[in-house]
Amino acid sequence: MLITSSEIMNLKGRDIISIRELSKEEINFILDYAKKMIPYATGEKSTDILKGKILSCLFFEPSTRTRLSFETAMHRLAGRVIGFADPTMTSQKKGETLADTIRMADGYSDAIVIRHPLEGAARLAAEFADAPVINAGDGAGRHPTQCLLDLFTIKMEKNRIEDQKVVLLGDLKYGRTVHSLAYALALYGAELIFVSPKTLGMPKEVIRECKKLGVEPISTSNLEKAIRDADVLYVTRIQKERFPDPEEYNRVVGAYQINRKILEHVKEDLIIMHPLPRVTEIDPEVDSTSHAIYFKQAFNGVPVRMALLSLLVGGRI
Repeated sequence: MLITSSEIMNLKGRDIISIRELSKEEINFILDYAKKMIPYATGEKSTDILKGKILSCLFFEPSTRTRLSFETAMHRLAGRVIGFADPTMTSQKKGETLADTIRMADGYSDAIVIRHPLEGAARLAAEFADAPVINAGDGAGRHPTQCLLDLFTIKMEKNRIEDQKVVLLGDLKYGRTVHSLAYALALYGAELIFVSPKTLGMPKEVIRECKKLGVEPISTSNLEKAIRDADVLYVTRIQKERFPDPEEYNRVVGAYQINRKILEHVKEDLIIMHPLPRVTEIDPEVDSTSHAIYFKQAFNGVPVRMALLSLLVGGRI
């Protein structure tokens, strides 16, 4: 059944736990609304549509861009932010359960953003909160707002998401950003190439989801061949903190690096994305090329998260 525009606009009170819970029409609506937020995100214009509203940012795991962009987004909308970035300084240290922490935050705020090292924590949080809960990353699981800002970046740079040839590179096994993004890109019919060490390949369930959407991803370890005619190269960090076995990490760290030499035969309009932070997988010499847009991508988290907070809490520009 097709969703009408009025239904798409009615996202107030929704939880955002997985990108799979949003339809393509809803995603398009959020991306279009995010574009309208850009002058407010840069400070060129101002608004007070969330004045008097409070956002709880509960970060049980380290974060820079996600936490700061959510806080910036709320401040740009004239709202306020409470929360923590170090769970060792909270009552969790005394044995408080996640459910009780969420119940407490729910009583203090109008929306909750949570990042947690355990997959499924955000969904659990949504069960104990009346306010909308936004998943800011749960272990190796999902990161829906990162996915939305990645889609937004591709659309802004390429004018469309459909028919793009996208290479996802690096840690595809533990990388929650690529799990969400692969599904979303398949939803738009993009051509997908997965490049990784054999031990860090894309999970089978993600590949099955892509196939159900009519996209047959190609998996390879040959980076140079994969990027030769790519439109988008999405690079991820080999995530040491996700590896249960340090020896497994040591075998694959540094497997790929994007540098000027490897970019000599790519398309002139190839864009290189990265959810950041990077370590050694992109040489700093790439930053000055026309391909590098990862810092612009990081900024795009502000208008996208402004759009989401506005829609979920109930303020509209």
